[in-house]
Amino acid sequence: MDGGLYRTQILLEKKQHAVLTALAQQENRSLSDKVREIINRYLAEQDAEAQLNRELNALGNLKQIREQTALVYGVYAGDPIAETRAEREAENDAVRGQVEVHR
Repeated sequence: MDGGLYRTQILLEKKQHAVLTALAQQENRSLSDKVREIINRYLAEQDAEAQLNRELNALGNLKQIREQTALVYGVYAGDPIAETRAEREAENDAVRGQVEVHR
């Protein structure tokens, strides 16, 4: 966070207070420090969950775009990567052949 601390008041159930106090004492920390740690973990989980939801929504949007594009333009049946690789290898072979001719 930004490093500044703000005083606030919260009401805990008796069992919550007892458990948190015991955990803090086991770690030689204050109750406030332990509560801040728990809150920070919760906030980090919420951020991670929000990021995951944004990514899943983006993937869903991409899927829709793909489906719409396929309906309008069709789907290329070839293998563009293999085709590009074959073209590049043919170009390289041609260059190698020219180099050997000039020797």
